[in-house]
Amino acid sequence: MPALTVGAAAPDFNLAATDGERHALREALARGPLLAVFFKVSCPTCQFTLPFVERIFQEFKDRGGQVWAVSQDDLDDSRRFAERFSLTFPILVDAKPYSVSRSYGLKFVPTLFLIGQDAEIQLTADGFSRPDLLEIQKRFGSHFSITPASLFLPGERVPEYKPG
Repeated sequence: MPALTVGAAAPDFNLAATDGERHALREALARGPLLAVFFKVSCPTCQFTLPFVERIFQEFKDRGGQVWAVSQDDLDDSRRFAERFSLTFPILVDAKPYSVSRSYGLKFVPTLFLIGQDAEIQLTADGFSRPDLLEIQKRFGSHFSITPASLFLPGERVPEYKPG
Protein backbone atom coordinates (compact mmCIF):
# COMPACT_ATOMS: atom_id res chain seq x y z
CA MET A 1 0.00 0.00 0.00
CA PRO A 2 1.42 3.42 -0.90
CA ALA A 3 1.87 6.08 1.76
CA LEU A 4 -1.11 8.35 2.19
CA THR A 5 -0.88 11.67 0.40
CA VAL A 6 -2.23 15.18 0.87
CA GLY A 7 -6.01 15.21 0.52
CA ALA A 8 -6.46 11.60 1.66
CA ALA A 9 -8.62 10.78 4.66
CA ALA A 10 -6.51 9.95 7.71
CA PRO A 11 -7.41 6.48 9.02
CA ASP A 12 -8.86 6.63 12.50
CA PHE A 13 -6.95 4.91 15.27
CA ASN A 14 -6.93 4.49 19.02
CA LEU A 15 -3.62 3.64 20.70
CA ALA A 16 -2.24 3.60 24.22
CA ALA A 17 0.54 6.03 25.10
CA THR A 18 3.58 5.26 27.21
CA ASP A 19 1.71 6.63 30.24
CA GLY A 20 -1.15 4.14 29.68
CA GLU A 21 -3.64 6.76 28.48
CA ARG A 22 -5.50 5.92 25.27
CA HIS A 23 -5.62 8.41 22.41
CA ALA A 24 -8.30 8.36 19.71
CA LEU A 25 -7.63 10.35 16.55
CA ARG A 26 -11.23 11.40 15.85
CA GLU A 27 -11.66 12.67 19.42
CA ALA A 28 -8.44 14.69 19.16
CA LEU A 29 -9.40 16.21 15.81
CA ALA A 30 -12.56 17.61 17.38
CA ARG A 31 -10.18 19.90 19.33
CA GLY A 32 -8.04 20.95 16.34
CA PRO A 33 -5.39 19.80 13.87
CA LEU A 34 -2.87 17.16 14.90
CA LEU A 35 0.66 16.31 13.83
CA ALA A 36 1.30 12.55 13.87
CA VAL A 37 4.96 11.53 13.68
CA PHE A 38 5.71 7.84 13.05
CA PHE A 39 9.16 6.74 14.23
CA LYS A 40 11.50 3.99 15.40
CA VAL A 41 13.77 4.37 18.41
CA SER A 42 16.85 3.11 16.53
CA CYS A 43 16.42 5.52 13.58
CA PRO A 44 19.13 8.25 13.59
CA THR A 45 16.97 10.60 11.52
CA CYS A 46 14.11 10.14 14.00
CA GLN A 47 16.50 10.98 16.83
CA PHE A 48 17.47 14.16 14.94
CA THR A 49 13.91 15.16 13.98
CA LEU A 50 11.84 14.65 17.09
CA PRO A 51 13.57 17.32 19.22
CA PHE A 52 12.56 19.88 16.56
CA VAL A 53 9.01 18.52 16.66
CA GLU A 54 9.14 19.03 20.45
CA ARG A 55 9.93 22.72 19.83
CA ILE A 56 6.82 23.02 17.66
CA PHE A 57 4.77 21.30 20.36
CA GLN A 58 6.11 23.59 23.09
CA GLU A 59 5.23 26.64 21.02
CA PHE A 60 1.60 25.64 20.42
CA LYS A 61 0.57 23.25 23.22
CA ASP A 62 -0.94 25.95 25.42
CA ARG A 63 -3.15 27.06 22.52
CA GLY A 64 -4.30 23.50 21.79
CA GLY A 65 -1.58 22.37 19.38
CA GLN A 66 -1.51 18.59 19.26
CA VAL A 67 1.47 16.38 18.47
CA TRP A 68 1.55 12.62 18.83
CA ALA A 69 4.53 10.41 18.10
CA VAL A 70 3.64 6.86 17.05
CA SER A 71 6.41 4.45 18.01
CA GLN A 72 7.06 1.18 16.23
CA ASP A 73 8.94 -0.09 19.28
CA ASP A 74 7.91 -1.59 22.59
CA LEU A 75 6.69 0.35 25.59
CA ASP A 76 9.97 0.40 27.53
CA ASP A 77 12.12 1.44 24.55
CA SER A 78 9.58 4.14 23.64
CA ARG A 79 9.63 5.52 27.19
CA ARG A 80 13.44 5.59 27.24
CA PHE A 81 13.47 7.38 23.87
CA ALA A 82 11.05 10.06 25.16
CA GLU A 83 13.19 10.58 28.26
CA ARG A 84 16.47 10.66 26.33
CA PHE A 85 15.19 13.36 23.96
CA SER A 86 13.05 15.24 26.54
CA LEU A 87 9.84 14.70 24.59
CA THR A 88 6.70 15.85 26.37
CA PHE A 89 4.02 15.11 23.79
CA PRO A 90 2.25 11.74 23.89
CA ILE A 91 4.22 8.75 22.61
CA LEU A 92 1.78 6.13 21.33
CA VAL A 93 2.86 2.54 20.78
CA ASP A 94 1.91 0.82 17.51
CA ALA A 95 2.90 -2.75 18.42
CA LYS A 96 3.54 -5.53 15.93
CA PRO A 97 2.06 -6.09 13.40
CA TYR A 98 2.04 -2.24 13.19
CA SER A 99 -1.58 -2.00 12.05
CA VAL A 100 -1.75 1.80 12.34
CA SER A 101 1.57 2.32 10.53
CA ARG A 102 0.40 -0.02 7.79
CA SER A 103 -2.93 1.81 7.46
CA TYR A 104 -0.94 5.00 6.77
CA GLY A 105 1.20 3.17 4.18
CA LEU A 106 4.55 3.93 5.82
CA LYS A 107 7.70 3.23 3.83
CA PHE A 108 10.17 5.25 5.91
CA VAL A 109 10.57 6.71 9.37
CA PRO A 110 10.19 9.33 10.42
CA THR A 111 7.04 10.08 8.49
CA LEU A 112 4.94 13.07 9.52
CA PHE A 113 1.28 13.69 8.77
CA LEU A 114 -0.38 17.01 9.54
CA ILE A 115 -4.05 16.11 9.88
CA GLY A 116 -6.77 18.75 9.72
CA GLN A 117 -9.89 18.83 11.87
CA ASP A 118 -11.81 17.32 8.95
CA ALA A 119 -9.46 14.27 9.13
CA GLU A 120 -7.90 15.23 5.80
CA ILE A 121 -4.15 14.96 5.50
CA GLN A 122 -2.87 18.48 4.91
CA LEU A 123 0.86 17.77 4.68
CA THR A 124 3.12 14.73 4.61
CA ALA A 125 6.87 14.52 5.06
CA ASP A 126 9.40 11.77 5.46
CA GLY A 127 12.87 11.97 6.88
CA PHE A 128 14.02 15.30 8.27
CA SER A 129 12.90 18.17 6.09
CA ARG A 130 13.66 21.69 7.25
CA PRO A 131 11.12 23.25 4.82
CA ASP A 132 8.39 20.81 5.88
CA LEU A 133 8.94 21.47 9.60
CA LEU A 134 8.77 25.20 8.93
CA GLU A 135 5.56 24.70 6.95
CA ILE A 136 4.01 22.66 9.79
CA GLN A 137 4.97 25.40 12.25
CA LYS A 138 3.52 28.04 9.90
CA ARG A 139 0.23 26.15 9.56
CA PHE A 140 -0.11 25.74 13.32
CA GLY A 141 0.63 29.46 13.64
CA SER A 142 -2.04 30.28 11.08
CA HIS A 143 -4.57 28.02 12.78
CA PHE A 144 -3.92 29.65 16.16
CA SER A 145 -3.53 33.17 14.68
CA ILE A 146 0.02 33.74 15.91
CA THR A 147 3.33 34.41 14.24
CA PRO A 148 5.64 31.50 15.06
CA ALA A 149 8.99 32.03 16.72
CA SER A 150 12.18 30.91 15.01
CA LEU A 151 12.24 27.11 14.95
CA PHE A 152 15.98 26.86 14.38
CA LEU A 153 18.41 28.61 16.69
CA PRO A 154 21.22 30.87 15.45
CA GLY A 155 24.37 28.84 14.91
CA GLU A 156 22.50 25.54 14.78
CA ARG A 157 23.69 23.32 11.94
CA VAL A 158 20.46 22.17 10.37
CA PRO A 159 20.45 20.49 6.95
CA GLU A 160 17.67 21.07 4.44
CA TYR A 161 16.92 17.35 4.25
CA LYS A 162 18.10 14.17 5.91
CA PRO A 163 16.59 10.91 4.62
CA GLY A 164 14.98 8.46 7.02
